[in-house]
Amino acid sequence: MSEFVAAIDQGTTSSRMMIFDHGGAAVARGQLEFEQILPQAGWVEHDPVAIWDSVRDAIGACLSGDISAEQLAAVGVTNQRETTVVWNPTTGEPYHNAIVWQDTRNDRLVSRHKNEGHEEIVKAKAGLPVATYFAGGKIEWLFEHVDGLREAAHNGEAVFGTTDTWVLWNLTGGTDGGIHVTDVTNASRSMLMDLTTLDWDDELLELFGIPREMLPEIKASSEPDFYGVTRADGPFGRELPLCGILGDQQAATVGQVCYDKGEGKNTYGTGNFMLLNTGTTPVPSENGLLTTLGYKFGDDDPVYCLEGSIAVTGSSIQWLRDQLGIIDDAAESEALANEVDDTGGMVFVPAFSGLFAPYWDSAARGVMVGMSRFNTKAHVARAALEAVCYQSKDVAIAMQQDSGVELDVMKVDGGMTSNDTLMQMQADIAGVPVSKPVVAETTALGAAYAAGLATGFWSGTDELRDNWLEDKRWEPQWSDDQREAGYDRWKRAIERTRDWVDVEDA
Repeated sequence: MSEFVAAIDQGTTSSRMMIFDHGGAAVARGQLEFEQILPQAGWVEHDPVAIWDSVRDAIGACLSGDISAEQLAAVGVTNQRETTVVWNPTTGEPYHNAIVWQDTRNDRLVSRHKNEGHEEIVKAKAGLPVATYFAGGKIEWLFEHVDGLREAAHNGEAVFGTTDTWVLWNLTGGTDGGIHVTDVTNASRSMLMDLTTLDWDDELLELFGIPREMLPEIKASSEPDFYGVTRADGPFGRELPLCGILGDQQAATVGQVCYDKGEGKNTYGTGNFMLLNTGTTPVPSENGLLTTLGYKFGDDDPVYCLEGSIAVTGSSIQWLRDQLGIIDDAAESEALANEVDDTGGMVFVPAFSGLFAPYWDSAARGVMVGMSRFNTKAHVARAALEAVCYQSKDVAIAMQQDSGVELDVMKVDGGMTSNDTLMQMQADIAGVPVSKPVVAETTALGAAYAAGLATGFWSGTDELRDNWLEDKRWEPQWSDDQREAGYDRWKRAIERTRDWVDVEDA
């Protein structure tokens, strides 16, 4: 009897598999980190083979306990969006390391598109600004820098996928018949898909010089007809239906049961991502947000979202650990920050990959301002946590302006929500209560929901709503004056990041 649904969560710093029961509770998990490759400033890469190895090993670790693959009804996949893999479908060999969503190497190509007036076309059709963030520009960079790749793509010898596509191709056989598919949410992050037709758009493909034949087939996020099945000789050891795909932030939106217009969530991970359900009609943004697919369940109408994407939040804590060495473990940031009552007047803006929403300034660079000899590593840690919250406040304000929806509670999820100090800061800075569900890792849960809906494991979204339970709530404690003064300091620090000029560009 099928008692559980599995979800593969292929993230930016690790891959995991989680297994959920009918009540939405996590009953097993396996997780492995993989190397972050940083060839030079602004460049972030992953080895696609290492990604697949980590997925395969995470599946093995998850199934090493009391639950077996025979008890699974279906498998869903969620993934780091925009991260770009191009490989040879005959040999299975990648042509280059995966270019990660945070990577800014194609900033000059982005500037060229803007100067040639292409941004309005991309916004009108794809709902996105022309930015280094999205997959289409990363493919374009690879074409310009990998010898023979453009020709290989036109000849069917090179195919593209975000990491969901790469994982599914390997799970279903790889060079021996692997499927080449993605879903509407991942396709909507490429600058190549029309938001209304839900198909690759010829005009957009021509702008970026990308042949249609290298792109995966676009499917629904929850697919009753299945995308394919896992190979019996693969890591599951049996055939299982693969029938749910969601980009990670859309998966968290599904896991947070934001199924009605006006409902939204904020996920705290490597970056932060706030999504607001805007219903079955795309809403253009006038305030620096993205118009994106939220999800599409089977033959139902697609649901759209406004999204505020922040590049560096959790990864700034990793930076404190790995580059500065002021903590040994990410969890230590909370205790260190609590050694002081405030930041001692300093503000940290971690614009390591430029500024994402709502500014979209790829030339911006990280700054720490307001420092004196009084400041200690505890102040730096506290400023890093505050930066997470102020960036989310920027996005919340833009979302209110675009949608007209007043934020009355912030639903949160992701690994950083275990930091009580951070969550209290977020309530204080945003000026609204912050609510965390019992299952904080809603990204994997959303992928499981998508797969389980496709197979009838769950009957519909009403049943999923019944699974959602609040674990903890943080109420704002700051006065309006404190909130206003802190945000004014933040906005002045943002301007400093945008004043920076690299010597090479001066």
